[in-house]
Amino acid sequence: MVQVTLETNSSVHTAARPSRRLWKRPWFWLLIVLALGLCVDALIEPYRIQTTHYQIQGAVTAPLRVAALSDLHTHGLGLRERHMIAILAAEKPDVIVITGDSLGGYEGTWQEVQQVYQQLRAPLGVWFVRGNWENNHPYRPIRRERQFYEDSGVHLLVNANAQLRRDVWLIGLDDPSSGTVHLDRALAGVPSSAYKIAAFHAPGYFDHIAGRVNLVLAGHTHGGQVHIPLVPPFWLPHGSGSYIAGWYAKDGSKMYVNRGLGWTALPIRFLCRPEVTIITIEPGTERAQVDGVADNFGLS
Repeated sequence: MVQVTLETNSSVHTAARPSRRLWKRPWFWLLIVLALGLCVDALIEPYRIQTTHYQIQGAVTAPLRVAALSDLHTHGLGLRERHMIAILAAEKPDVIVITGDSLGGYEGTWQEVQQVYQQLRAPLGVWFVRGNWENNHPYRPIRRERQFYEDSGVHLLVNANAQLRRDVWLIGLDDPSSGTVHLDRALAGVPSSAYKIAAFHAPGYFDHIAGRVNLVLAGHTHGGQVHIPLVPPFWLPHGSGSYIAGWYAKDGSKMYVNRGLGWTALPIRFLCRPEVTIITIEPGTERAQVDGVADNFGLS
Protein backbone atom coordinates (compact mmCIF):
# COMPACT_ATOMS: atom_id res chain seq x y z
CA MET A 1 0.00 0.00 0.00
CA VAL A 2 1.43 3.25 -1.07
CA GLN A 3 0.71 6.18 1.18
CA VAL A 4 0.73 9.45 -0.61
CA THR A 5 1.34 12.53 1.42
CA LEU A 6 0.05 15.69 -0.11
CA GLU A 7 1.71 18.89 1.07
CA THR A 8 -0.57 21.77 0.82
CA ASN A 9 1.07 25.17 0.49
CA SER A 10 -1.41 26.97 2.66
CA SER A 11 -0.55 30.63 2.49
CA VAL A 12 -2.70 32.67 4.73
CA HIS A 13 -4.32 35.41 2.73
CA THR A 14 -5.35 38.27 4.99
CA ALA A 15 -7.96 40.48 3.48
CA ALA A 16 -6.83 44.11 3.48
CA ARG A 17 -8.58 46.05 6.20
CA PRO A 18 -10.70 48.76 4.74
CA SER A 19 -9.06 52.11 5.40
CA ARG A 20 -10.84 54.32 7.86
CA ARG A 21 -12.91 56.88 6.14
CA LEU A 22 -11.44 60.37 6.19
CA TRP A 23 -14.24 61.81 8.27
CA LYS A 24 -13.60 59.19 10.97
CA ARG A 25 -10.04 60.36 11.54
CA PRO A 26 -9.53 62.70 14.53
CA TRP A 27 -7.03 64.90 12.75
CA PHE A 28 -9.57 65.58 9.98
CA TRP A 29 -12.01 67.14 12.43
CA LEU A 30 -9.19 69.03 14.11
CA LEU A 31 -8.36 70.62 10.75
CA ILE A 32 -12.04 71.42 10.15
CA VAL A 33 -12.38 73.11 13.54
CA LEU A 34 -9.15 75.04 12.97
CA ALA A 35 -10.28 76.20 9.52
CA LEU A 36 -13.68 77.28 10.83
CA GLY A 37 -12.01 79.12 13.69
CA LEU A 38 -9.73 80.99 11.29
CA CYS A 39 -12.68 81.90 9.06
CA VAL A 40 -14.70 83.20 12.00
CA ASP A 41 -11.71 85.19 13.24
CA ALA A 42 -11.19 86.68 9.77
CA LEU A 43 -14.82 87.85 9.80
CA ILE A 44 -14.73 89.20 13.37
CA GLU A 45 -11.32 90.87 13.18
CA PRO A 46 -12.48 93.80 10.98
CA TYR A 47 -14.49 95.03 13.99
CA ARG A 48 -11.74 94.57 16.61
CA ILE A 49 -10.06 97.97 16.37
CA GLN A 50 -6.62 98.09 17.94
CA THR A 51 -5.24 101.28 19.48
CA THR A 52 -1.50 101.42 18.93
CA HIS A 53 0.58 103.87 20.99
CA TYR A 54 4.02 105.19 20.14
CA GLN A 55 6.34 107.84 21.52
CA ILE A 56 8.97 109.52 19.39
CA GLN A 57 11.27 112.46 20.00
CA GLY A 58 11.50 115.59 17.93
CA ALA A 59 12.27 119.29 17.95
CA VAL A 60 9.00 120.33 19.59
CA THR A 61 8.59 122.69 22.53
CA ALA A 62 5.91 120.59 24.24
CA PRO A 63 4.42 117.11 23.74
CA LEU A 64 2.05 116.75 20.80
CA ARG A 65 -0.47 113.89 20.72
CA VAL A 66 -1.42 112.93 17.15
CA ALA A 67 -4.20 110.51 16.19
CA ALA A 68 -3.62 108.96 12.75
CA LEU A 69 -6.56 107.39 10.89
CA SER A 70 -6.77 106.05 7.36
CA ASP A 71 -8.98 104.13 4.94
CA LEU A 72 -12.23 104.38 6.88
CA HIS A 73 -14.27 103.03 3.93
CA THR A 74 -17.30 103.86 6.00
CA HIS A 75 -21.01 103.25 5.50
CA GLY A 76 -22.01 105.61 8.29
CA LEU A 77 -22.23 105.29 12.04
CA GLY A 78 -22.02 101.54 12.46
CA LEU A 79 -20.44 99.44 15.18
CA ARG A 80 -16.91 99.96 13.89
CA GLU A 81 -17.28 103.72 13.55
CA ARG A 82 -18.79 104.13 17.01
CA HIS A 83 -15.92 102.14 18.48
CA MET A 84 -13.42 104.42 16.70
CA ILE A 85 -15.18 107.54 18.01
CA ALA A 86 -15.15 106.13 21.56
CA ILE A 87 -11.42 105.42 21.29
CA LEU A 88 -10.68 108.96 20.16
CA ALA A 89 -12.83 110.43 22.93
CA ALA A 90 -10.86 108.42 25.49
CA GLU A 91 -7.43 109.17 23.99
CA LYS A 92 -8.00 112.93 23.70
CA PRO A 93 -5.49 113.64 20.90
CA ASP A 94 -4.40 117.21 20.19
CA VAL A 95 -4.95 116.71 16.46
CA ILE A 96 -6.55 114.09 14.22
CA VAL A 97 -5.05 113.39 10.78
CA ILE A 98 -6.93 111.22 8.24
CA THR A 99 -4.91 110.01 5.27
CA GLY A 100 -7.61 109.39 2.69
CA ASP A 101 -10.14 106.84 1.44
CA SER A 102 -13.30 107.61 3.40
CA LEU A 103 -15.93 106.15 1.08
CA GLY A 104 -17.27 102.67 1.73
CA GLY A 105 -16.61 101.15 -1.67
CA TYR A 106 -18.79 101.70 -4.73
CA GLU A 107 -21.98 101.71 -2.65
CA GLY A 108 -20.77 104.32 -0.14
CA THR A 109 -22.20 107.83 -0.04
CA TRP A 110 -20.72 111.16 0.99
CA GLN A 111 -23.59 111.62 3.43
CA GLU A 112 -22.42 108.51 5.28
CA VAL A 113 -18.91 109.90 5.42
CA GLN A 114 -20.20 113.19 6.78
CA GLN A 115 -22.15 111.43 9.54
CA VAL A 116 -18.86 110.04 10.86
CA TYR A 117 -16.72 113.14 10.43
CA GLN A 118 -19.16 115.35 12.28
CA GLN A 119 -18.50 113.26 15.40
CA LEU A 120 -14.73 113.90 15.43
CA ARG A 121 -13.20 116.58 17.64
CA ALA A 122 -9.65 117.69 18.48
CA PRO A 123 -8.29 121.01 19.86
CA LEU A 124 -5.94 121.54 16.88
CA GLY A 125 -8.47 120.30 14.38
CA VAL A 126 -9.36 117.31 12.22
CA TRP A 127 -7.36 117.27 8.99
CA PHE A 128 -7.88 115.27 5.81
CA VAL A 129 -5.84 114.50 2.68
CA ARG A 130 -7.26 112.81 -0.41
CA GLY A 131 -6.91 109.13 -1.19
CA ASN A 132 -7.49 107.32 -4.45
CA TRP A 133 -11.22 106.85 -3.65
CA GLU A 134 -11.63 110.62 -3.35
CA ASN A 135 -9.82 111.21 -6.65
CA ASN A 136 -11.17 108.34 -8.73
CA HIS A 137 -14.60 107.32 -7.52
CA PRO A 138 -16.29 106.21 -10.77
CA TYR A 139 -19.91 106.81 -9.73
CA ARG A 140 -20.00 109.42 -6.97
CA PRO A 141 -17.44 112.17 -7.54
CA ILE A 142 -17.53 114.69 -4.72
CA ARG A 143 -19.05 118.06 -5.56
CA ARG A 144 -18.21 121.34 -3.82
CA GLU A 145 -15.37 119.49 -2.15
CA ARG A 146 -14.14 122.19 0.23
CA GLN A 147 -17.64 123.09 1.32
CA PHE A 148 -18.33 119.43 2.03
CA TYR A 149 -15.37 119.15 4.39
CA GLU A 150 -16.11 122.49 6.05
CA ASP A 151 -19.66 121.32 6.74
CA SER A 152 -18.18 118.11 8.17
CA GLY A 153 -15.93 120.01 10.57
CA VAL A 154 -12.81 118.80 8.74
CA HIS A 155 -9.93 120.78 7.21
CA LEU A 156 -8.99 119.63 3.70
CA LEU A 157 -5.30 119.99 2.90
CA VAL A 158 -4.18 119.40 -0.69
CA ASN A 159 -0.63 120.42 -1.65
CA ALA A 160 -0.74 123.01 1.10
CA ASN A 161 0.34 123.51 4.68
CA ALA A 162 -1.11 124.70 7.96
CA GLN A 163 0.42 125.81 11.23
CA LEU A 164 -0.84 123.59 14.04
CA ARG A 165 1.24 125.24 16.74
CA ARG A 166 4.01 127.82 16.85
CA ASP A 167 6.56 125.03 16.39
CA VAL A 168 4.62 122.44 14.34
CA TRP A 169 3.38 122.55 10.75
CA LEU A 170 1.24 120.04 8.86
CA ILE A 171 1.91 119.50 5.15
CA GLY A 172 -0.90 117.81 3.23
CA LEU A 173 -0.31 116.31 -0.22
CA ASP A 174 -2.62 115.04 -2.93
CA ASP A 175 -2.64 111.25 -3.22
CA PRO A 176 0.58 110.29 -5.04
CA SER A 177 -1.02 107.19 -6.59
CA SER A 178 -4.02 108.89 -8.18
CA GLY A 179 -3.54 112.65 -8.05
CA THR A 180 -0.83 115.24 -8.59
CA VAL A 181 1.70 116.09 -5.88
CA HIS A 182 3.26 119.55 -5.72
CA LEU A 183 5.72 119.17 -2.88
CA ASP A 184 7.50 122.51 -3.24
CA ARG A 185 4.16 124.34 -3.24
CA ALA A 186 3.08 122.40 -0.18
CA LEU A 187 6.26 123.30 1.71
CA ALA A 188 6.24 126.95 0.71
CA GLY A 189 6.41 129.27 3.70
CA VAL A 190 7.11 126.56 6.28
CA PRO A 191 10.00 127.69 8.52
CA SER A 192 13.07 125.49 8.30
CA SER A 193 13.15 125.28 12.11
CA ALA A 194 9.57 123.98 12.38
CA TYR A 195 8.73 120.38 13.15
CA LYS A 196 7.16 119.16 9.88
CA ILE A 197 4.47 116.48 9.70
CA ALA A 198 3.57 115.41 6.17
CA ALA A 199 0.36 113.51 5.42
CA PHE A 200 -0.45 111.68 2.20
CA HIS A 201 -2.23 108.49 1.22
CA ALA A 202 0.07 106.15 -0.74
CA PRO A 203 3.27 105.43 1.22
CA GLY A 204 5.51 104.77 -1.79
CA TYR A 205 6.03 108.54 -2.02
CA PHE A 206 8.16 108.35 1.12
CA ASP A 207 11.15 107.66 -1.13
CA HIS A 208 10.75 111.16 -2.61
CA ILE A 209 9.96 113.16 0.51
CA ALA A 210 12.38 111.51 2.97
CA GLY A 211 14.84 114.06 4.32
CA ARG A 212 12.53 117.04 3.81
CA VAL A 213 10.11 116.48 6.70
CA ASN A 214 10.35 114.99 10.17
CA LEU A 215 7.33 112.70 10.29
CA VAL A 216 5.13 111.18 7.58
CA LEU A 217 1.66 109.72 8.08
CA ALA A 218 0.29 107.44 5.35
CA GLY A 219 -2.16 104.59 4.76
CA HIS A 220 -3.51 102.97 1.57
CA THR A 221 -2.13 99.44 2.12
CA HIS A 222 -4.59 98.21 4.79
CA GLY A 223 -1.49 96.51 6.17
CA GLY A 224 -2.01 93.85 3.53
CA GLN A 225 -5.40 93.12 5.18
CA VAL A 226 -4.63 89.39 5.40
CA HIS A 227 -1.28 88.71 7.03
CA ILE A 228 0.15 85.19 6.97
CA PRO A 229 3.40 84.98 8.99
CA LEU A 230 6.51 84.57 6.82
CA VAL A 231 4.43 85.01 3.66
CA PRO A 232 4.46 88.25 1.62
CA PRO A 233 1.12 90.06 1.29
CA PHE A 234 -1.15 88.55 -1.33
CA TRP A 235 -1.98 91.98 -2.73
CA LEU A 236 -0.94 95.59 -2.22
CA PRO A 237 -2.44 98.53 -4.12
CA HIS A 238 -0.51 100.60 -6.63
CA GLY A 239 1.57 103.25 -4.92
CA SER A 240 2.47 101.19 -1.86
CA GLY A 241 6.10 100.79 -2.84
CA SER A 242 7.99 98.57 -0.42
CA TYR A 243 5.93 99.75 2.55
CA ILE A 244 3.22 97.66 4.21
CA ALA A 245 2.49 98.78 7.77
CA GLY A 246 4.11 100.33 10.81
CA TRP A 247 7.30 102.35 11.11
CA TYR A 248 9.96 103.12 8.53
CA ALA A 249 12.93 105.49 8.62
CA LYS A 250 14.99 107.06 5.85
CA ASP A 251 17.31 110.06 5.53
CA GLY A 252 16.35 111.32 8.99
CA SER A 253 12.59 111.11 8.32
CA LYS A 254 10.18 108.68 9.98
CA MET A 255 6.99 107.32 8.42
CA TYR A 256 4.10 105.49 9.99
CA VAL A 257 1.82 103.49 7.66
CA ASN A 258 -1.56 102.99 9.31
CA ARG A 259 -3.36 99.67 8.69
CA GLY A 260 -6.64 101.49 8.16
CA LEU A 261 -10.10 100.93 9.58
CA GLY A 262 -11.95 99.49 6.61
CA TRP A 263 -11.32 96.83 4.00
CA THR A 264 -11.09 96.23 0.27
CA ALA A 265 -13.17 93.72 -1.73
CA LEU A 266 -14.15 91.38 1.14
CA PRO A 267 -14.98 92.29 4.76
CA ILE A 268 -12.17 90.20 6.18
CA ARG A 269 -8.90 90.75 8.01
CA PHE A 270 -6.48 88.23 9.45
CA LEU A 271 -3.64 89.06 11.87
CA CYS A 272 -4.05 92.61 10.65
CA ARG A 273 -6.57 94.35 12.87
CA PRO A 274 -8.00 97.77 12.00
CA GLU A 275 -6.12 100.51 13.73
CA VAL A 276 -6.28 103.87 15.48
CA THR A 277 -2.71 105.12 15.93
CA ILE A 278 -1.73 107.51 18.70
CA ILE A 279 1.73 109.06 18.27
CA THR A 280 3.06 111.30 21.01
CA ILE A 281 5.92 113.54 19.91
CA GLU A 282 8.05 114.42 22.92
CA PRO A 283 10.65 117.20 23.08
CA GLY A 284 14.07 115.71 22.40
CA THR A 285 16.77 115.00 19.88
CA GLU A 286 15.63 113.82 16.49
CA ARG A 287 16.75 110.29 15.72
CA ALA A 288 16.94 108.42 12.45
CA GLN A 289 15.56 105.24 14.00
CA VAL A 290 12.27 104.75 15.78
CA ASP A 291 12.31 103.75 19.43
CA GLY A 292 10.14 101.13 21.07
CA VAL A 293 8.66 99.47 17.99
CA ALA A 294 8.33 95.70 18.31
CA ASP A 295 7.46 94.98 14.68
CA ASN A 296 6.01 96.61 11.60
CA PHE A 297 2.52 95.26 12.26
CA GLY A 298 2.17 96.67 15.76
CA LEU A 299 0.58 93.44 16.92
CA SER A 300 2.56 92.95 20.12
